[in-house]
Amino acid sequence: MEKALVTGAGGFVGANLVRRLLHDGAEVHVFLRPESNRWRLESVLDDVHVHPVDLRDAEGVQKAVEGIRPEFIYHLAVYGAYSFQTDTNMILETNIMGTANLVGACAKTDFEAFVNTGSSSEYGFKNHAPAEDELPEPNSDYAVSKVSTTLFCSYTSRKLERPITTLRLYSVYGAYEEPRRLMPTLIQFGLQGKLPPLVSPDTARDFIYVDDVSEAYIRTAHSKTLDYGEVLNVGSGIQTTLRDVVEVAREVMNIQQEPEWG
Repeated sequence: MEKALVTGAGGFVGANLVRRLLHDGAEVHVFLRPESNRWRLESVLDDVHVHPVDLRDAEGVQKAVEGIRPEFIYHLAVYGAYSFQTDTNMILETNIMGTANLVGACAKTDFEAFVNTGSSSEYGFKNHAPAEDELPEPNSDYAVSKVSTTLFCSYTSRKLERPITTLRLYSVYGAYEEPRRLMPTLIQFGLQGKLPPLVSPDTARDFIYVDDVSEAYIRTAHSKTLDYGEVLNVGSGIQTTLRDVVEVAREVMNIQQEPEWG
């Protein structure tokens, strides 16, 4: 039974990854801030080891990691990914210093793999699917913080010759997603035979299902062929417009209402 540590386990992707690890038979430890909302984990809380840790607390992180001594670390804790998370200091402290605290603590243990979570926003706005070695052009405080953590993890991995990989996630959707995002909103309105208010139909995203993302984390953690500090994009490489998404929703849910684009 492998021992796994998941940060950000109360989040959308983290909660799905926790369930995948439990399904695979892992001993799962999670870091959750005492004030964090745990609704996504309610059905599995009895199956995981919960540690009330704030990543900004270097001493607390060090003590918890020493006690757990995880073999596999999946770092998904983040702040600023949602539009309502706007506190710049919180973004920088959580994403940059929190990651540095966790990497530093894990570097003192004999771990098998550390998988860091990056973001497609590190590339900025692109009209194509960028390769991993393309120059980052972050255009928000959040994106700047994610570029910083990616660079820190890659540098530390090469310096220490320890397996630390970053996955740059694209537009993930699926179970336990934030209810105000596109897919849940389309479903909620669709169940009533309606469509929600919509933005430009040409708005495009690279959508990827959350189970595929969980698979990417597992495969990355167990890979023996990755270079130190490698960065991997996790997406389809295909842009899907809002127009196409809405048409799929209308067909699947038999929505007769015509979309009104804003």
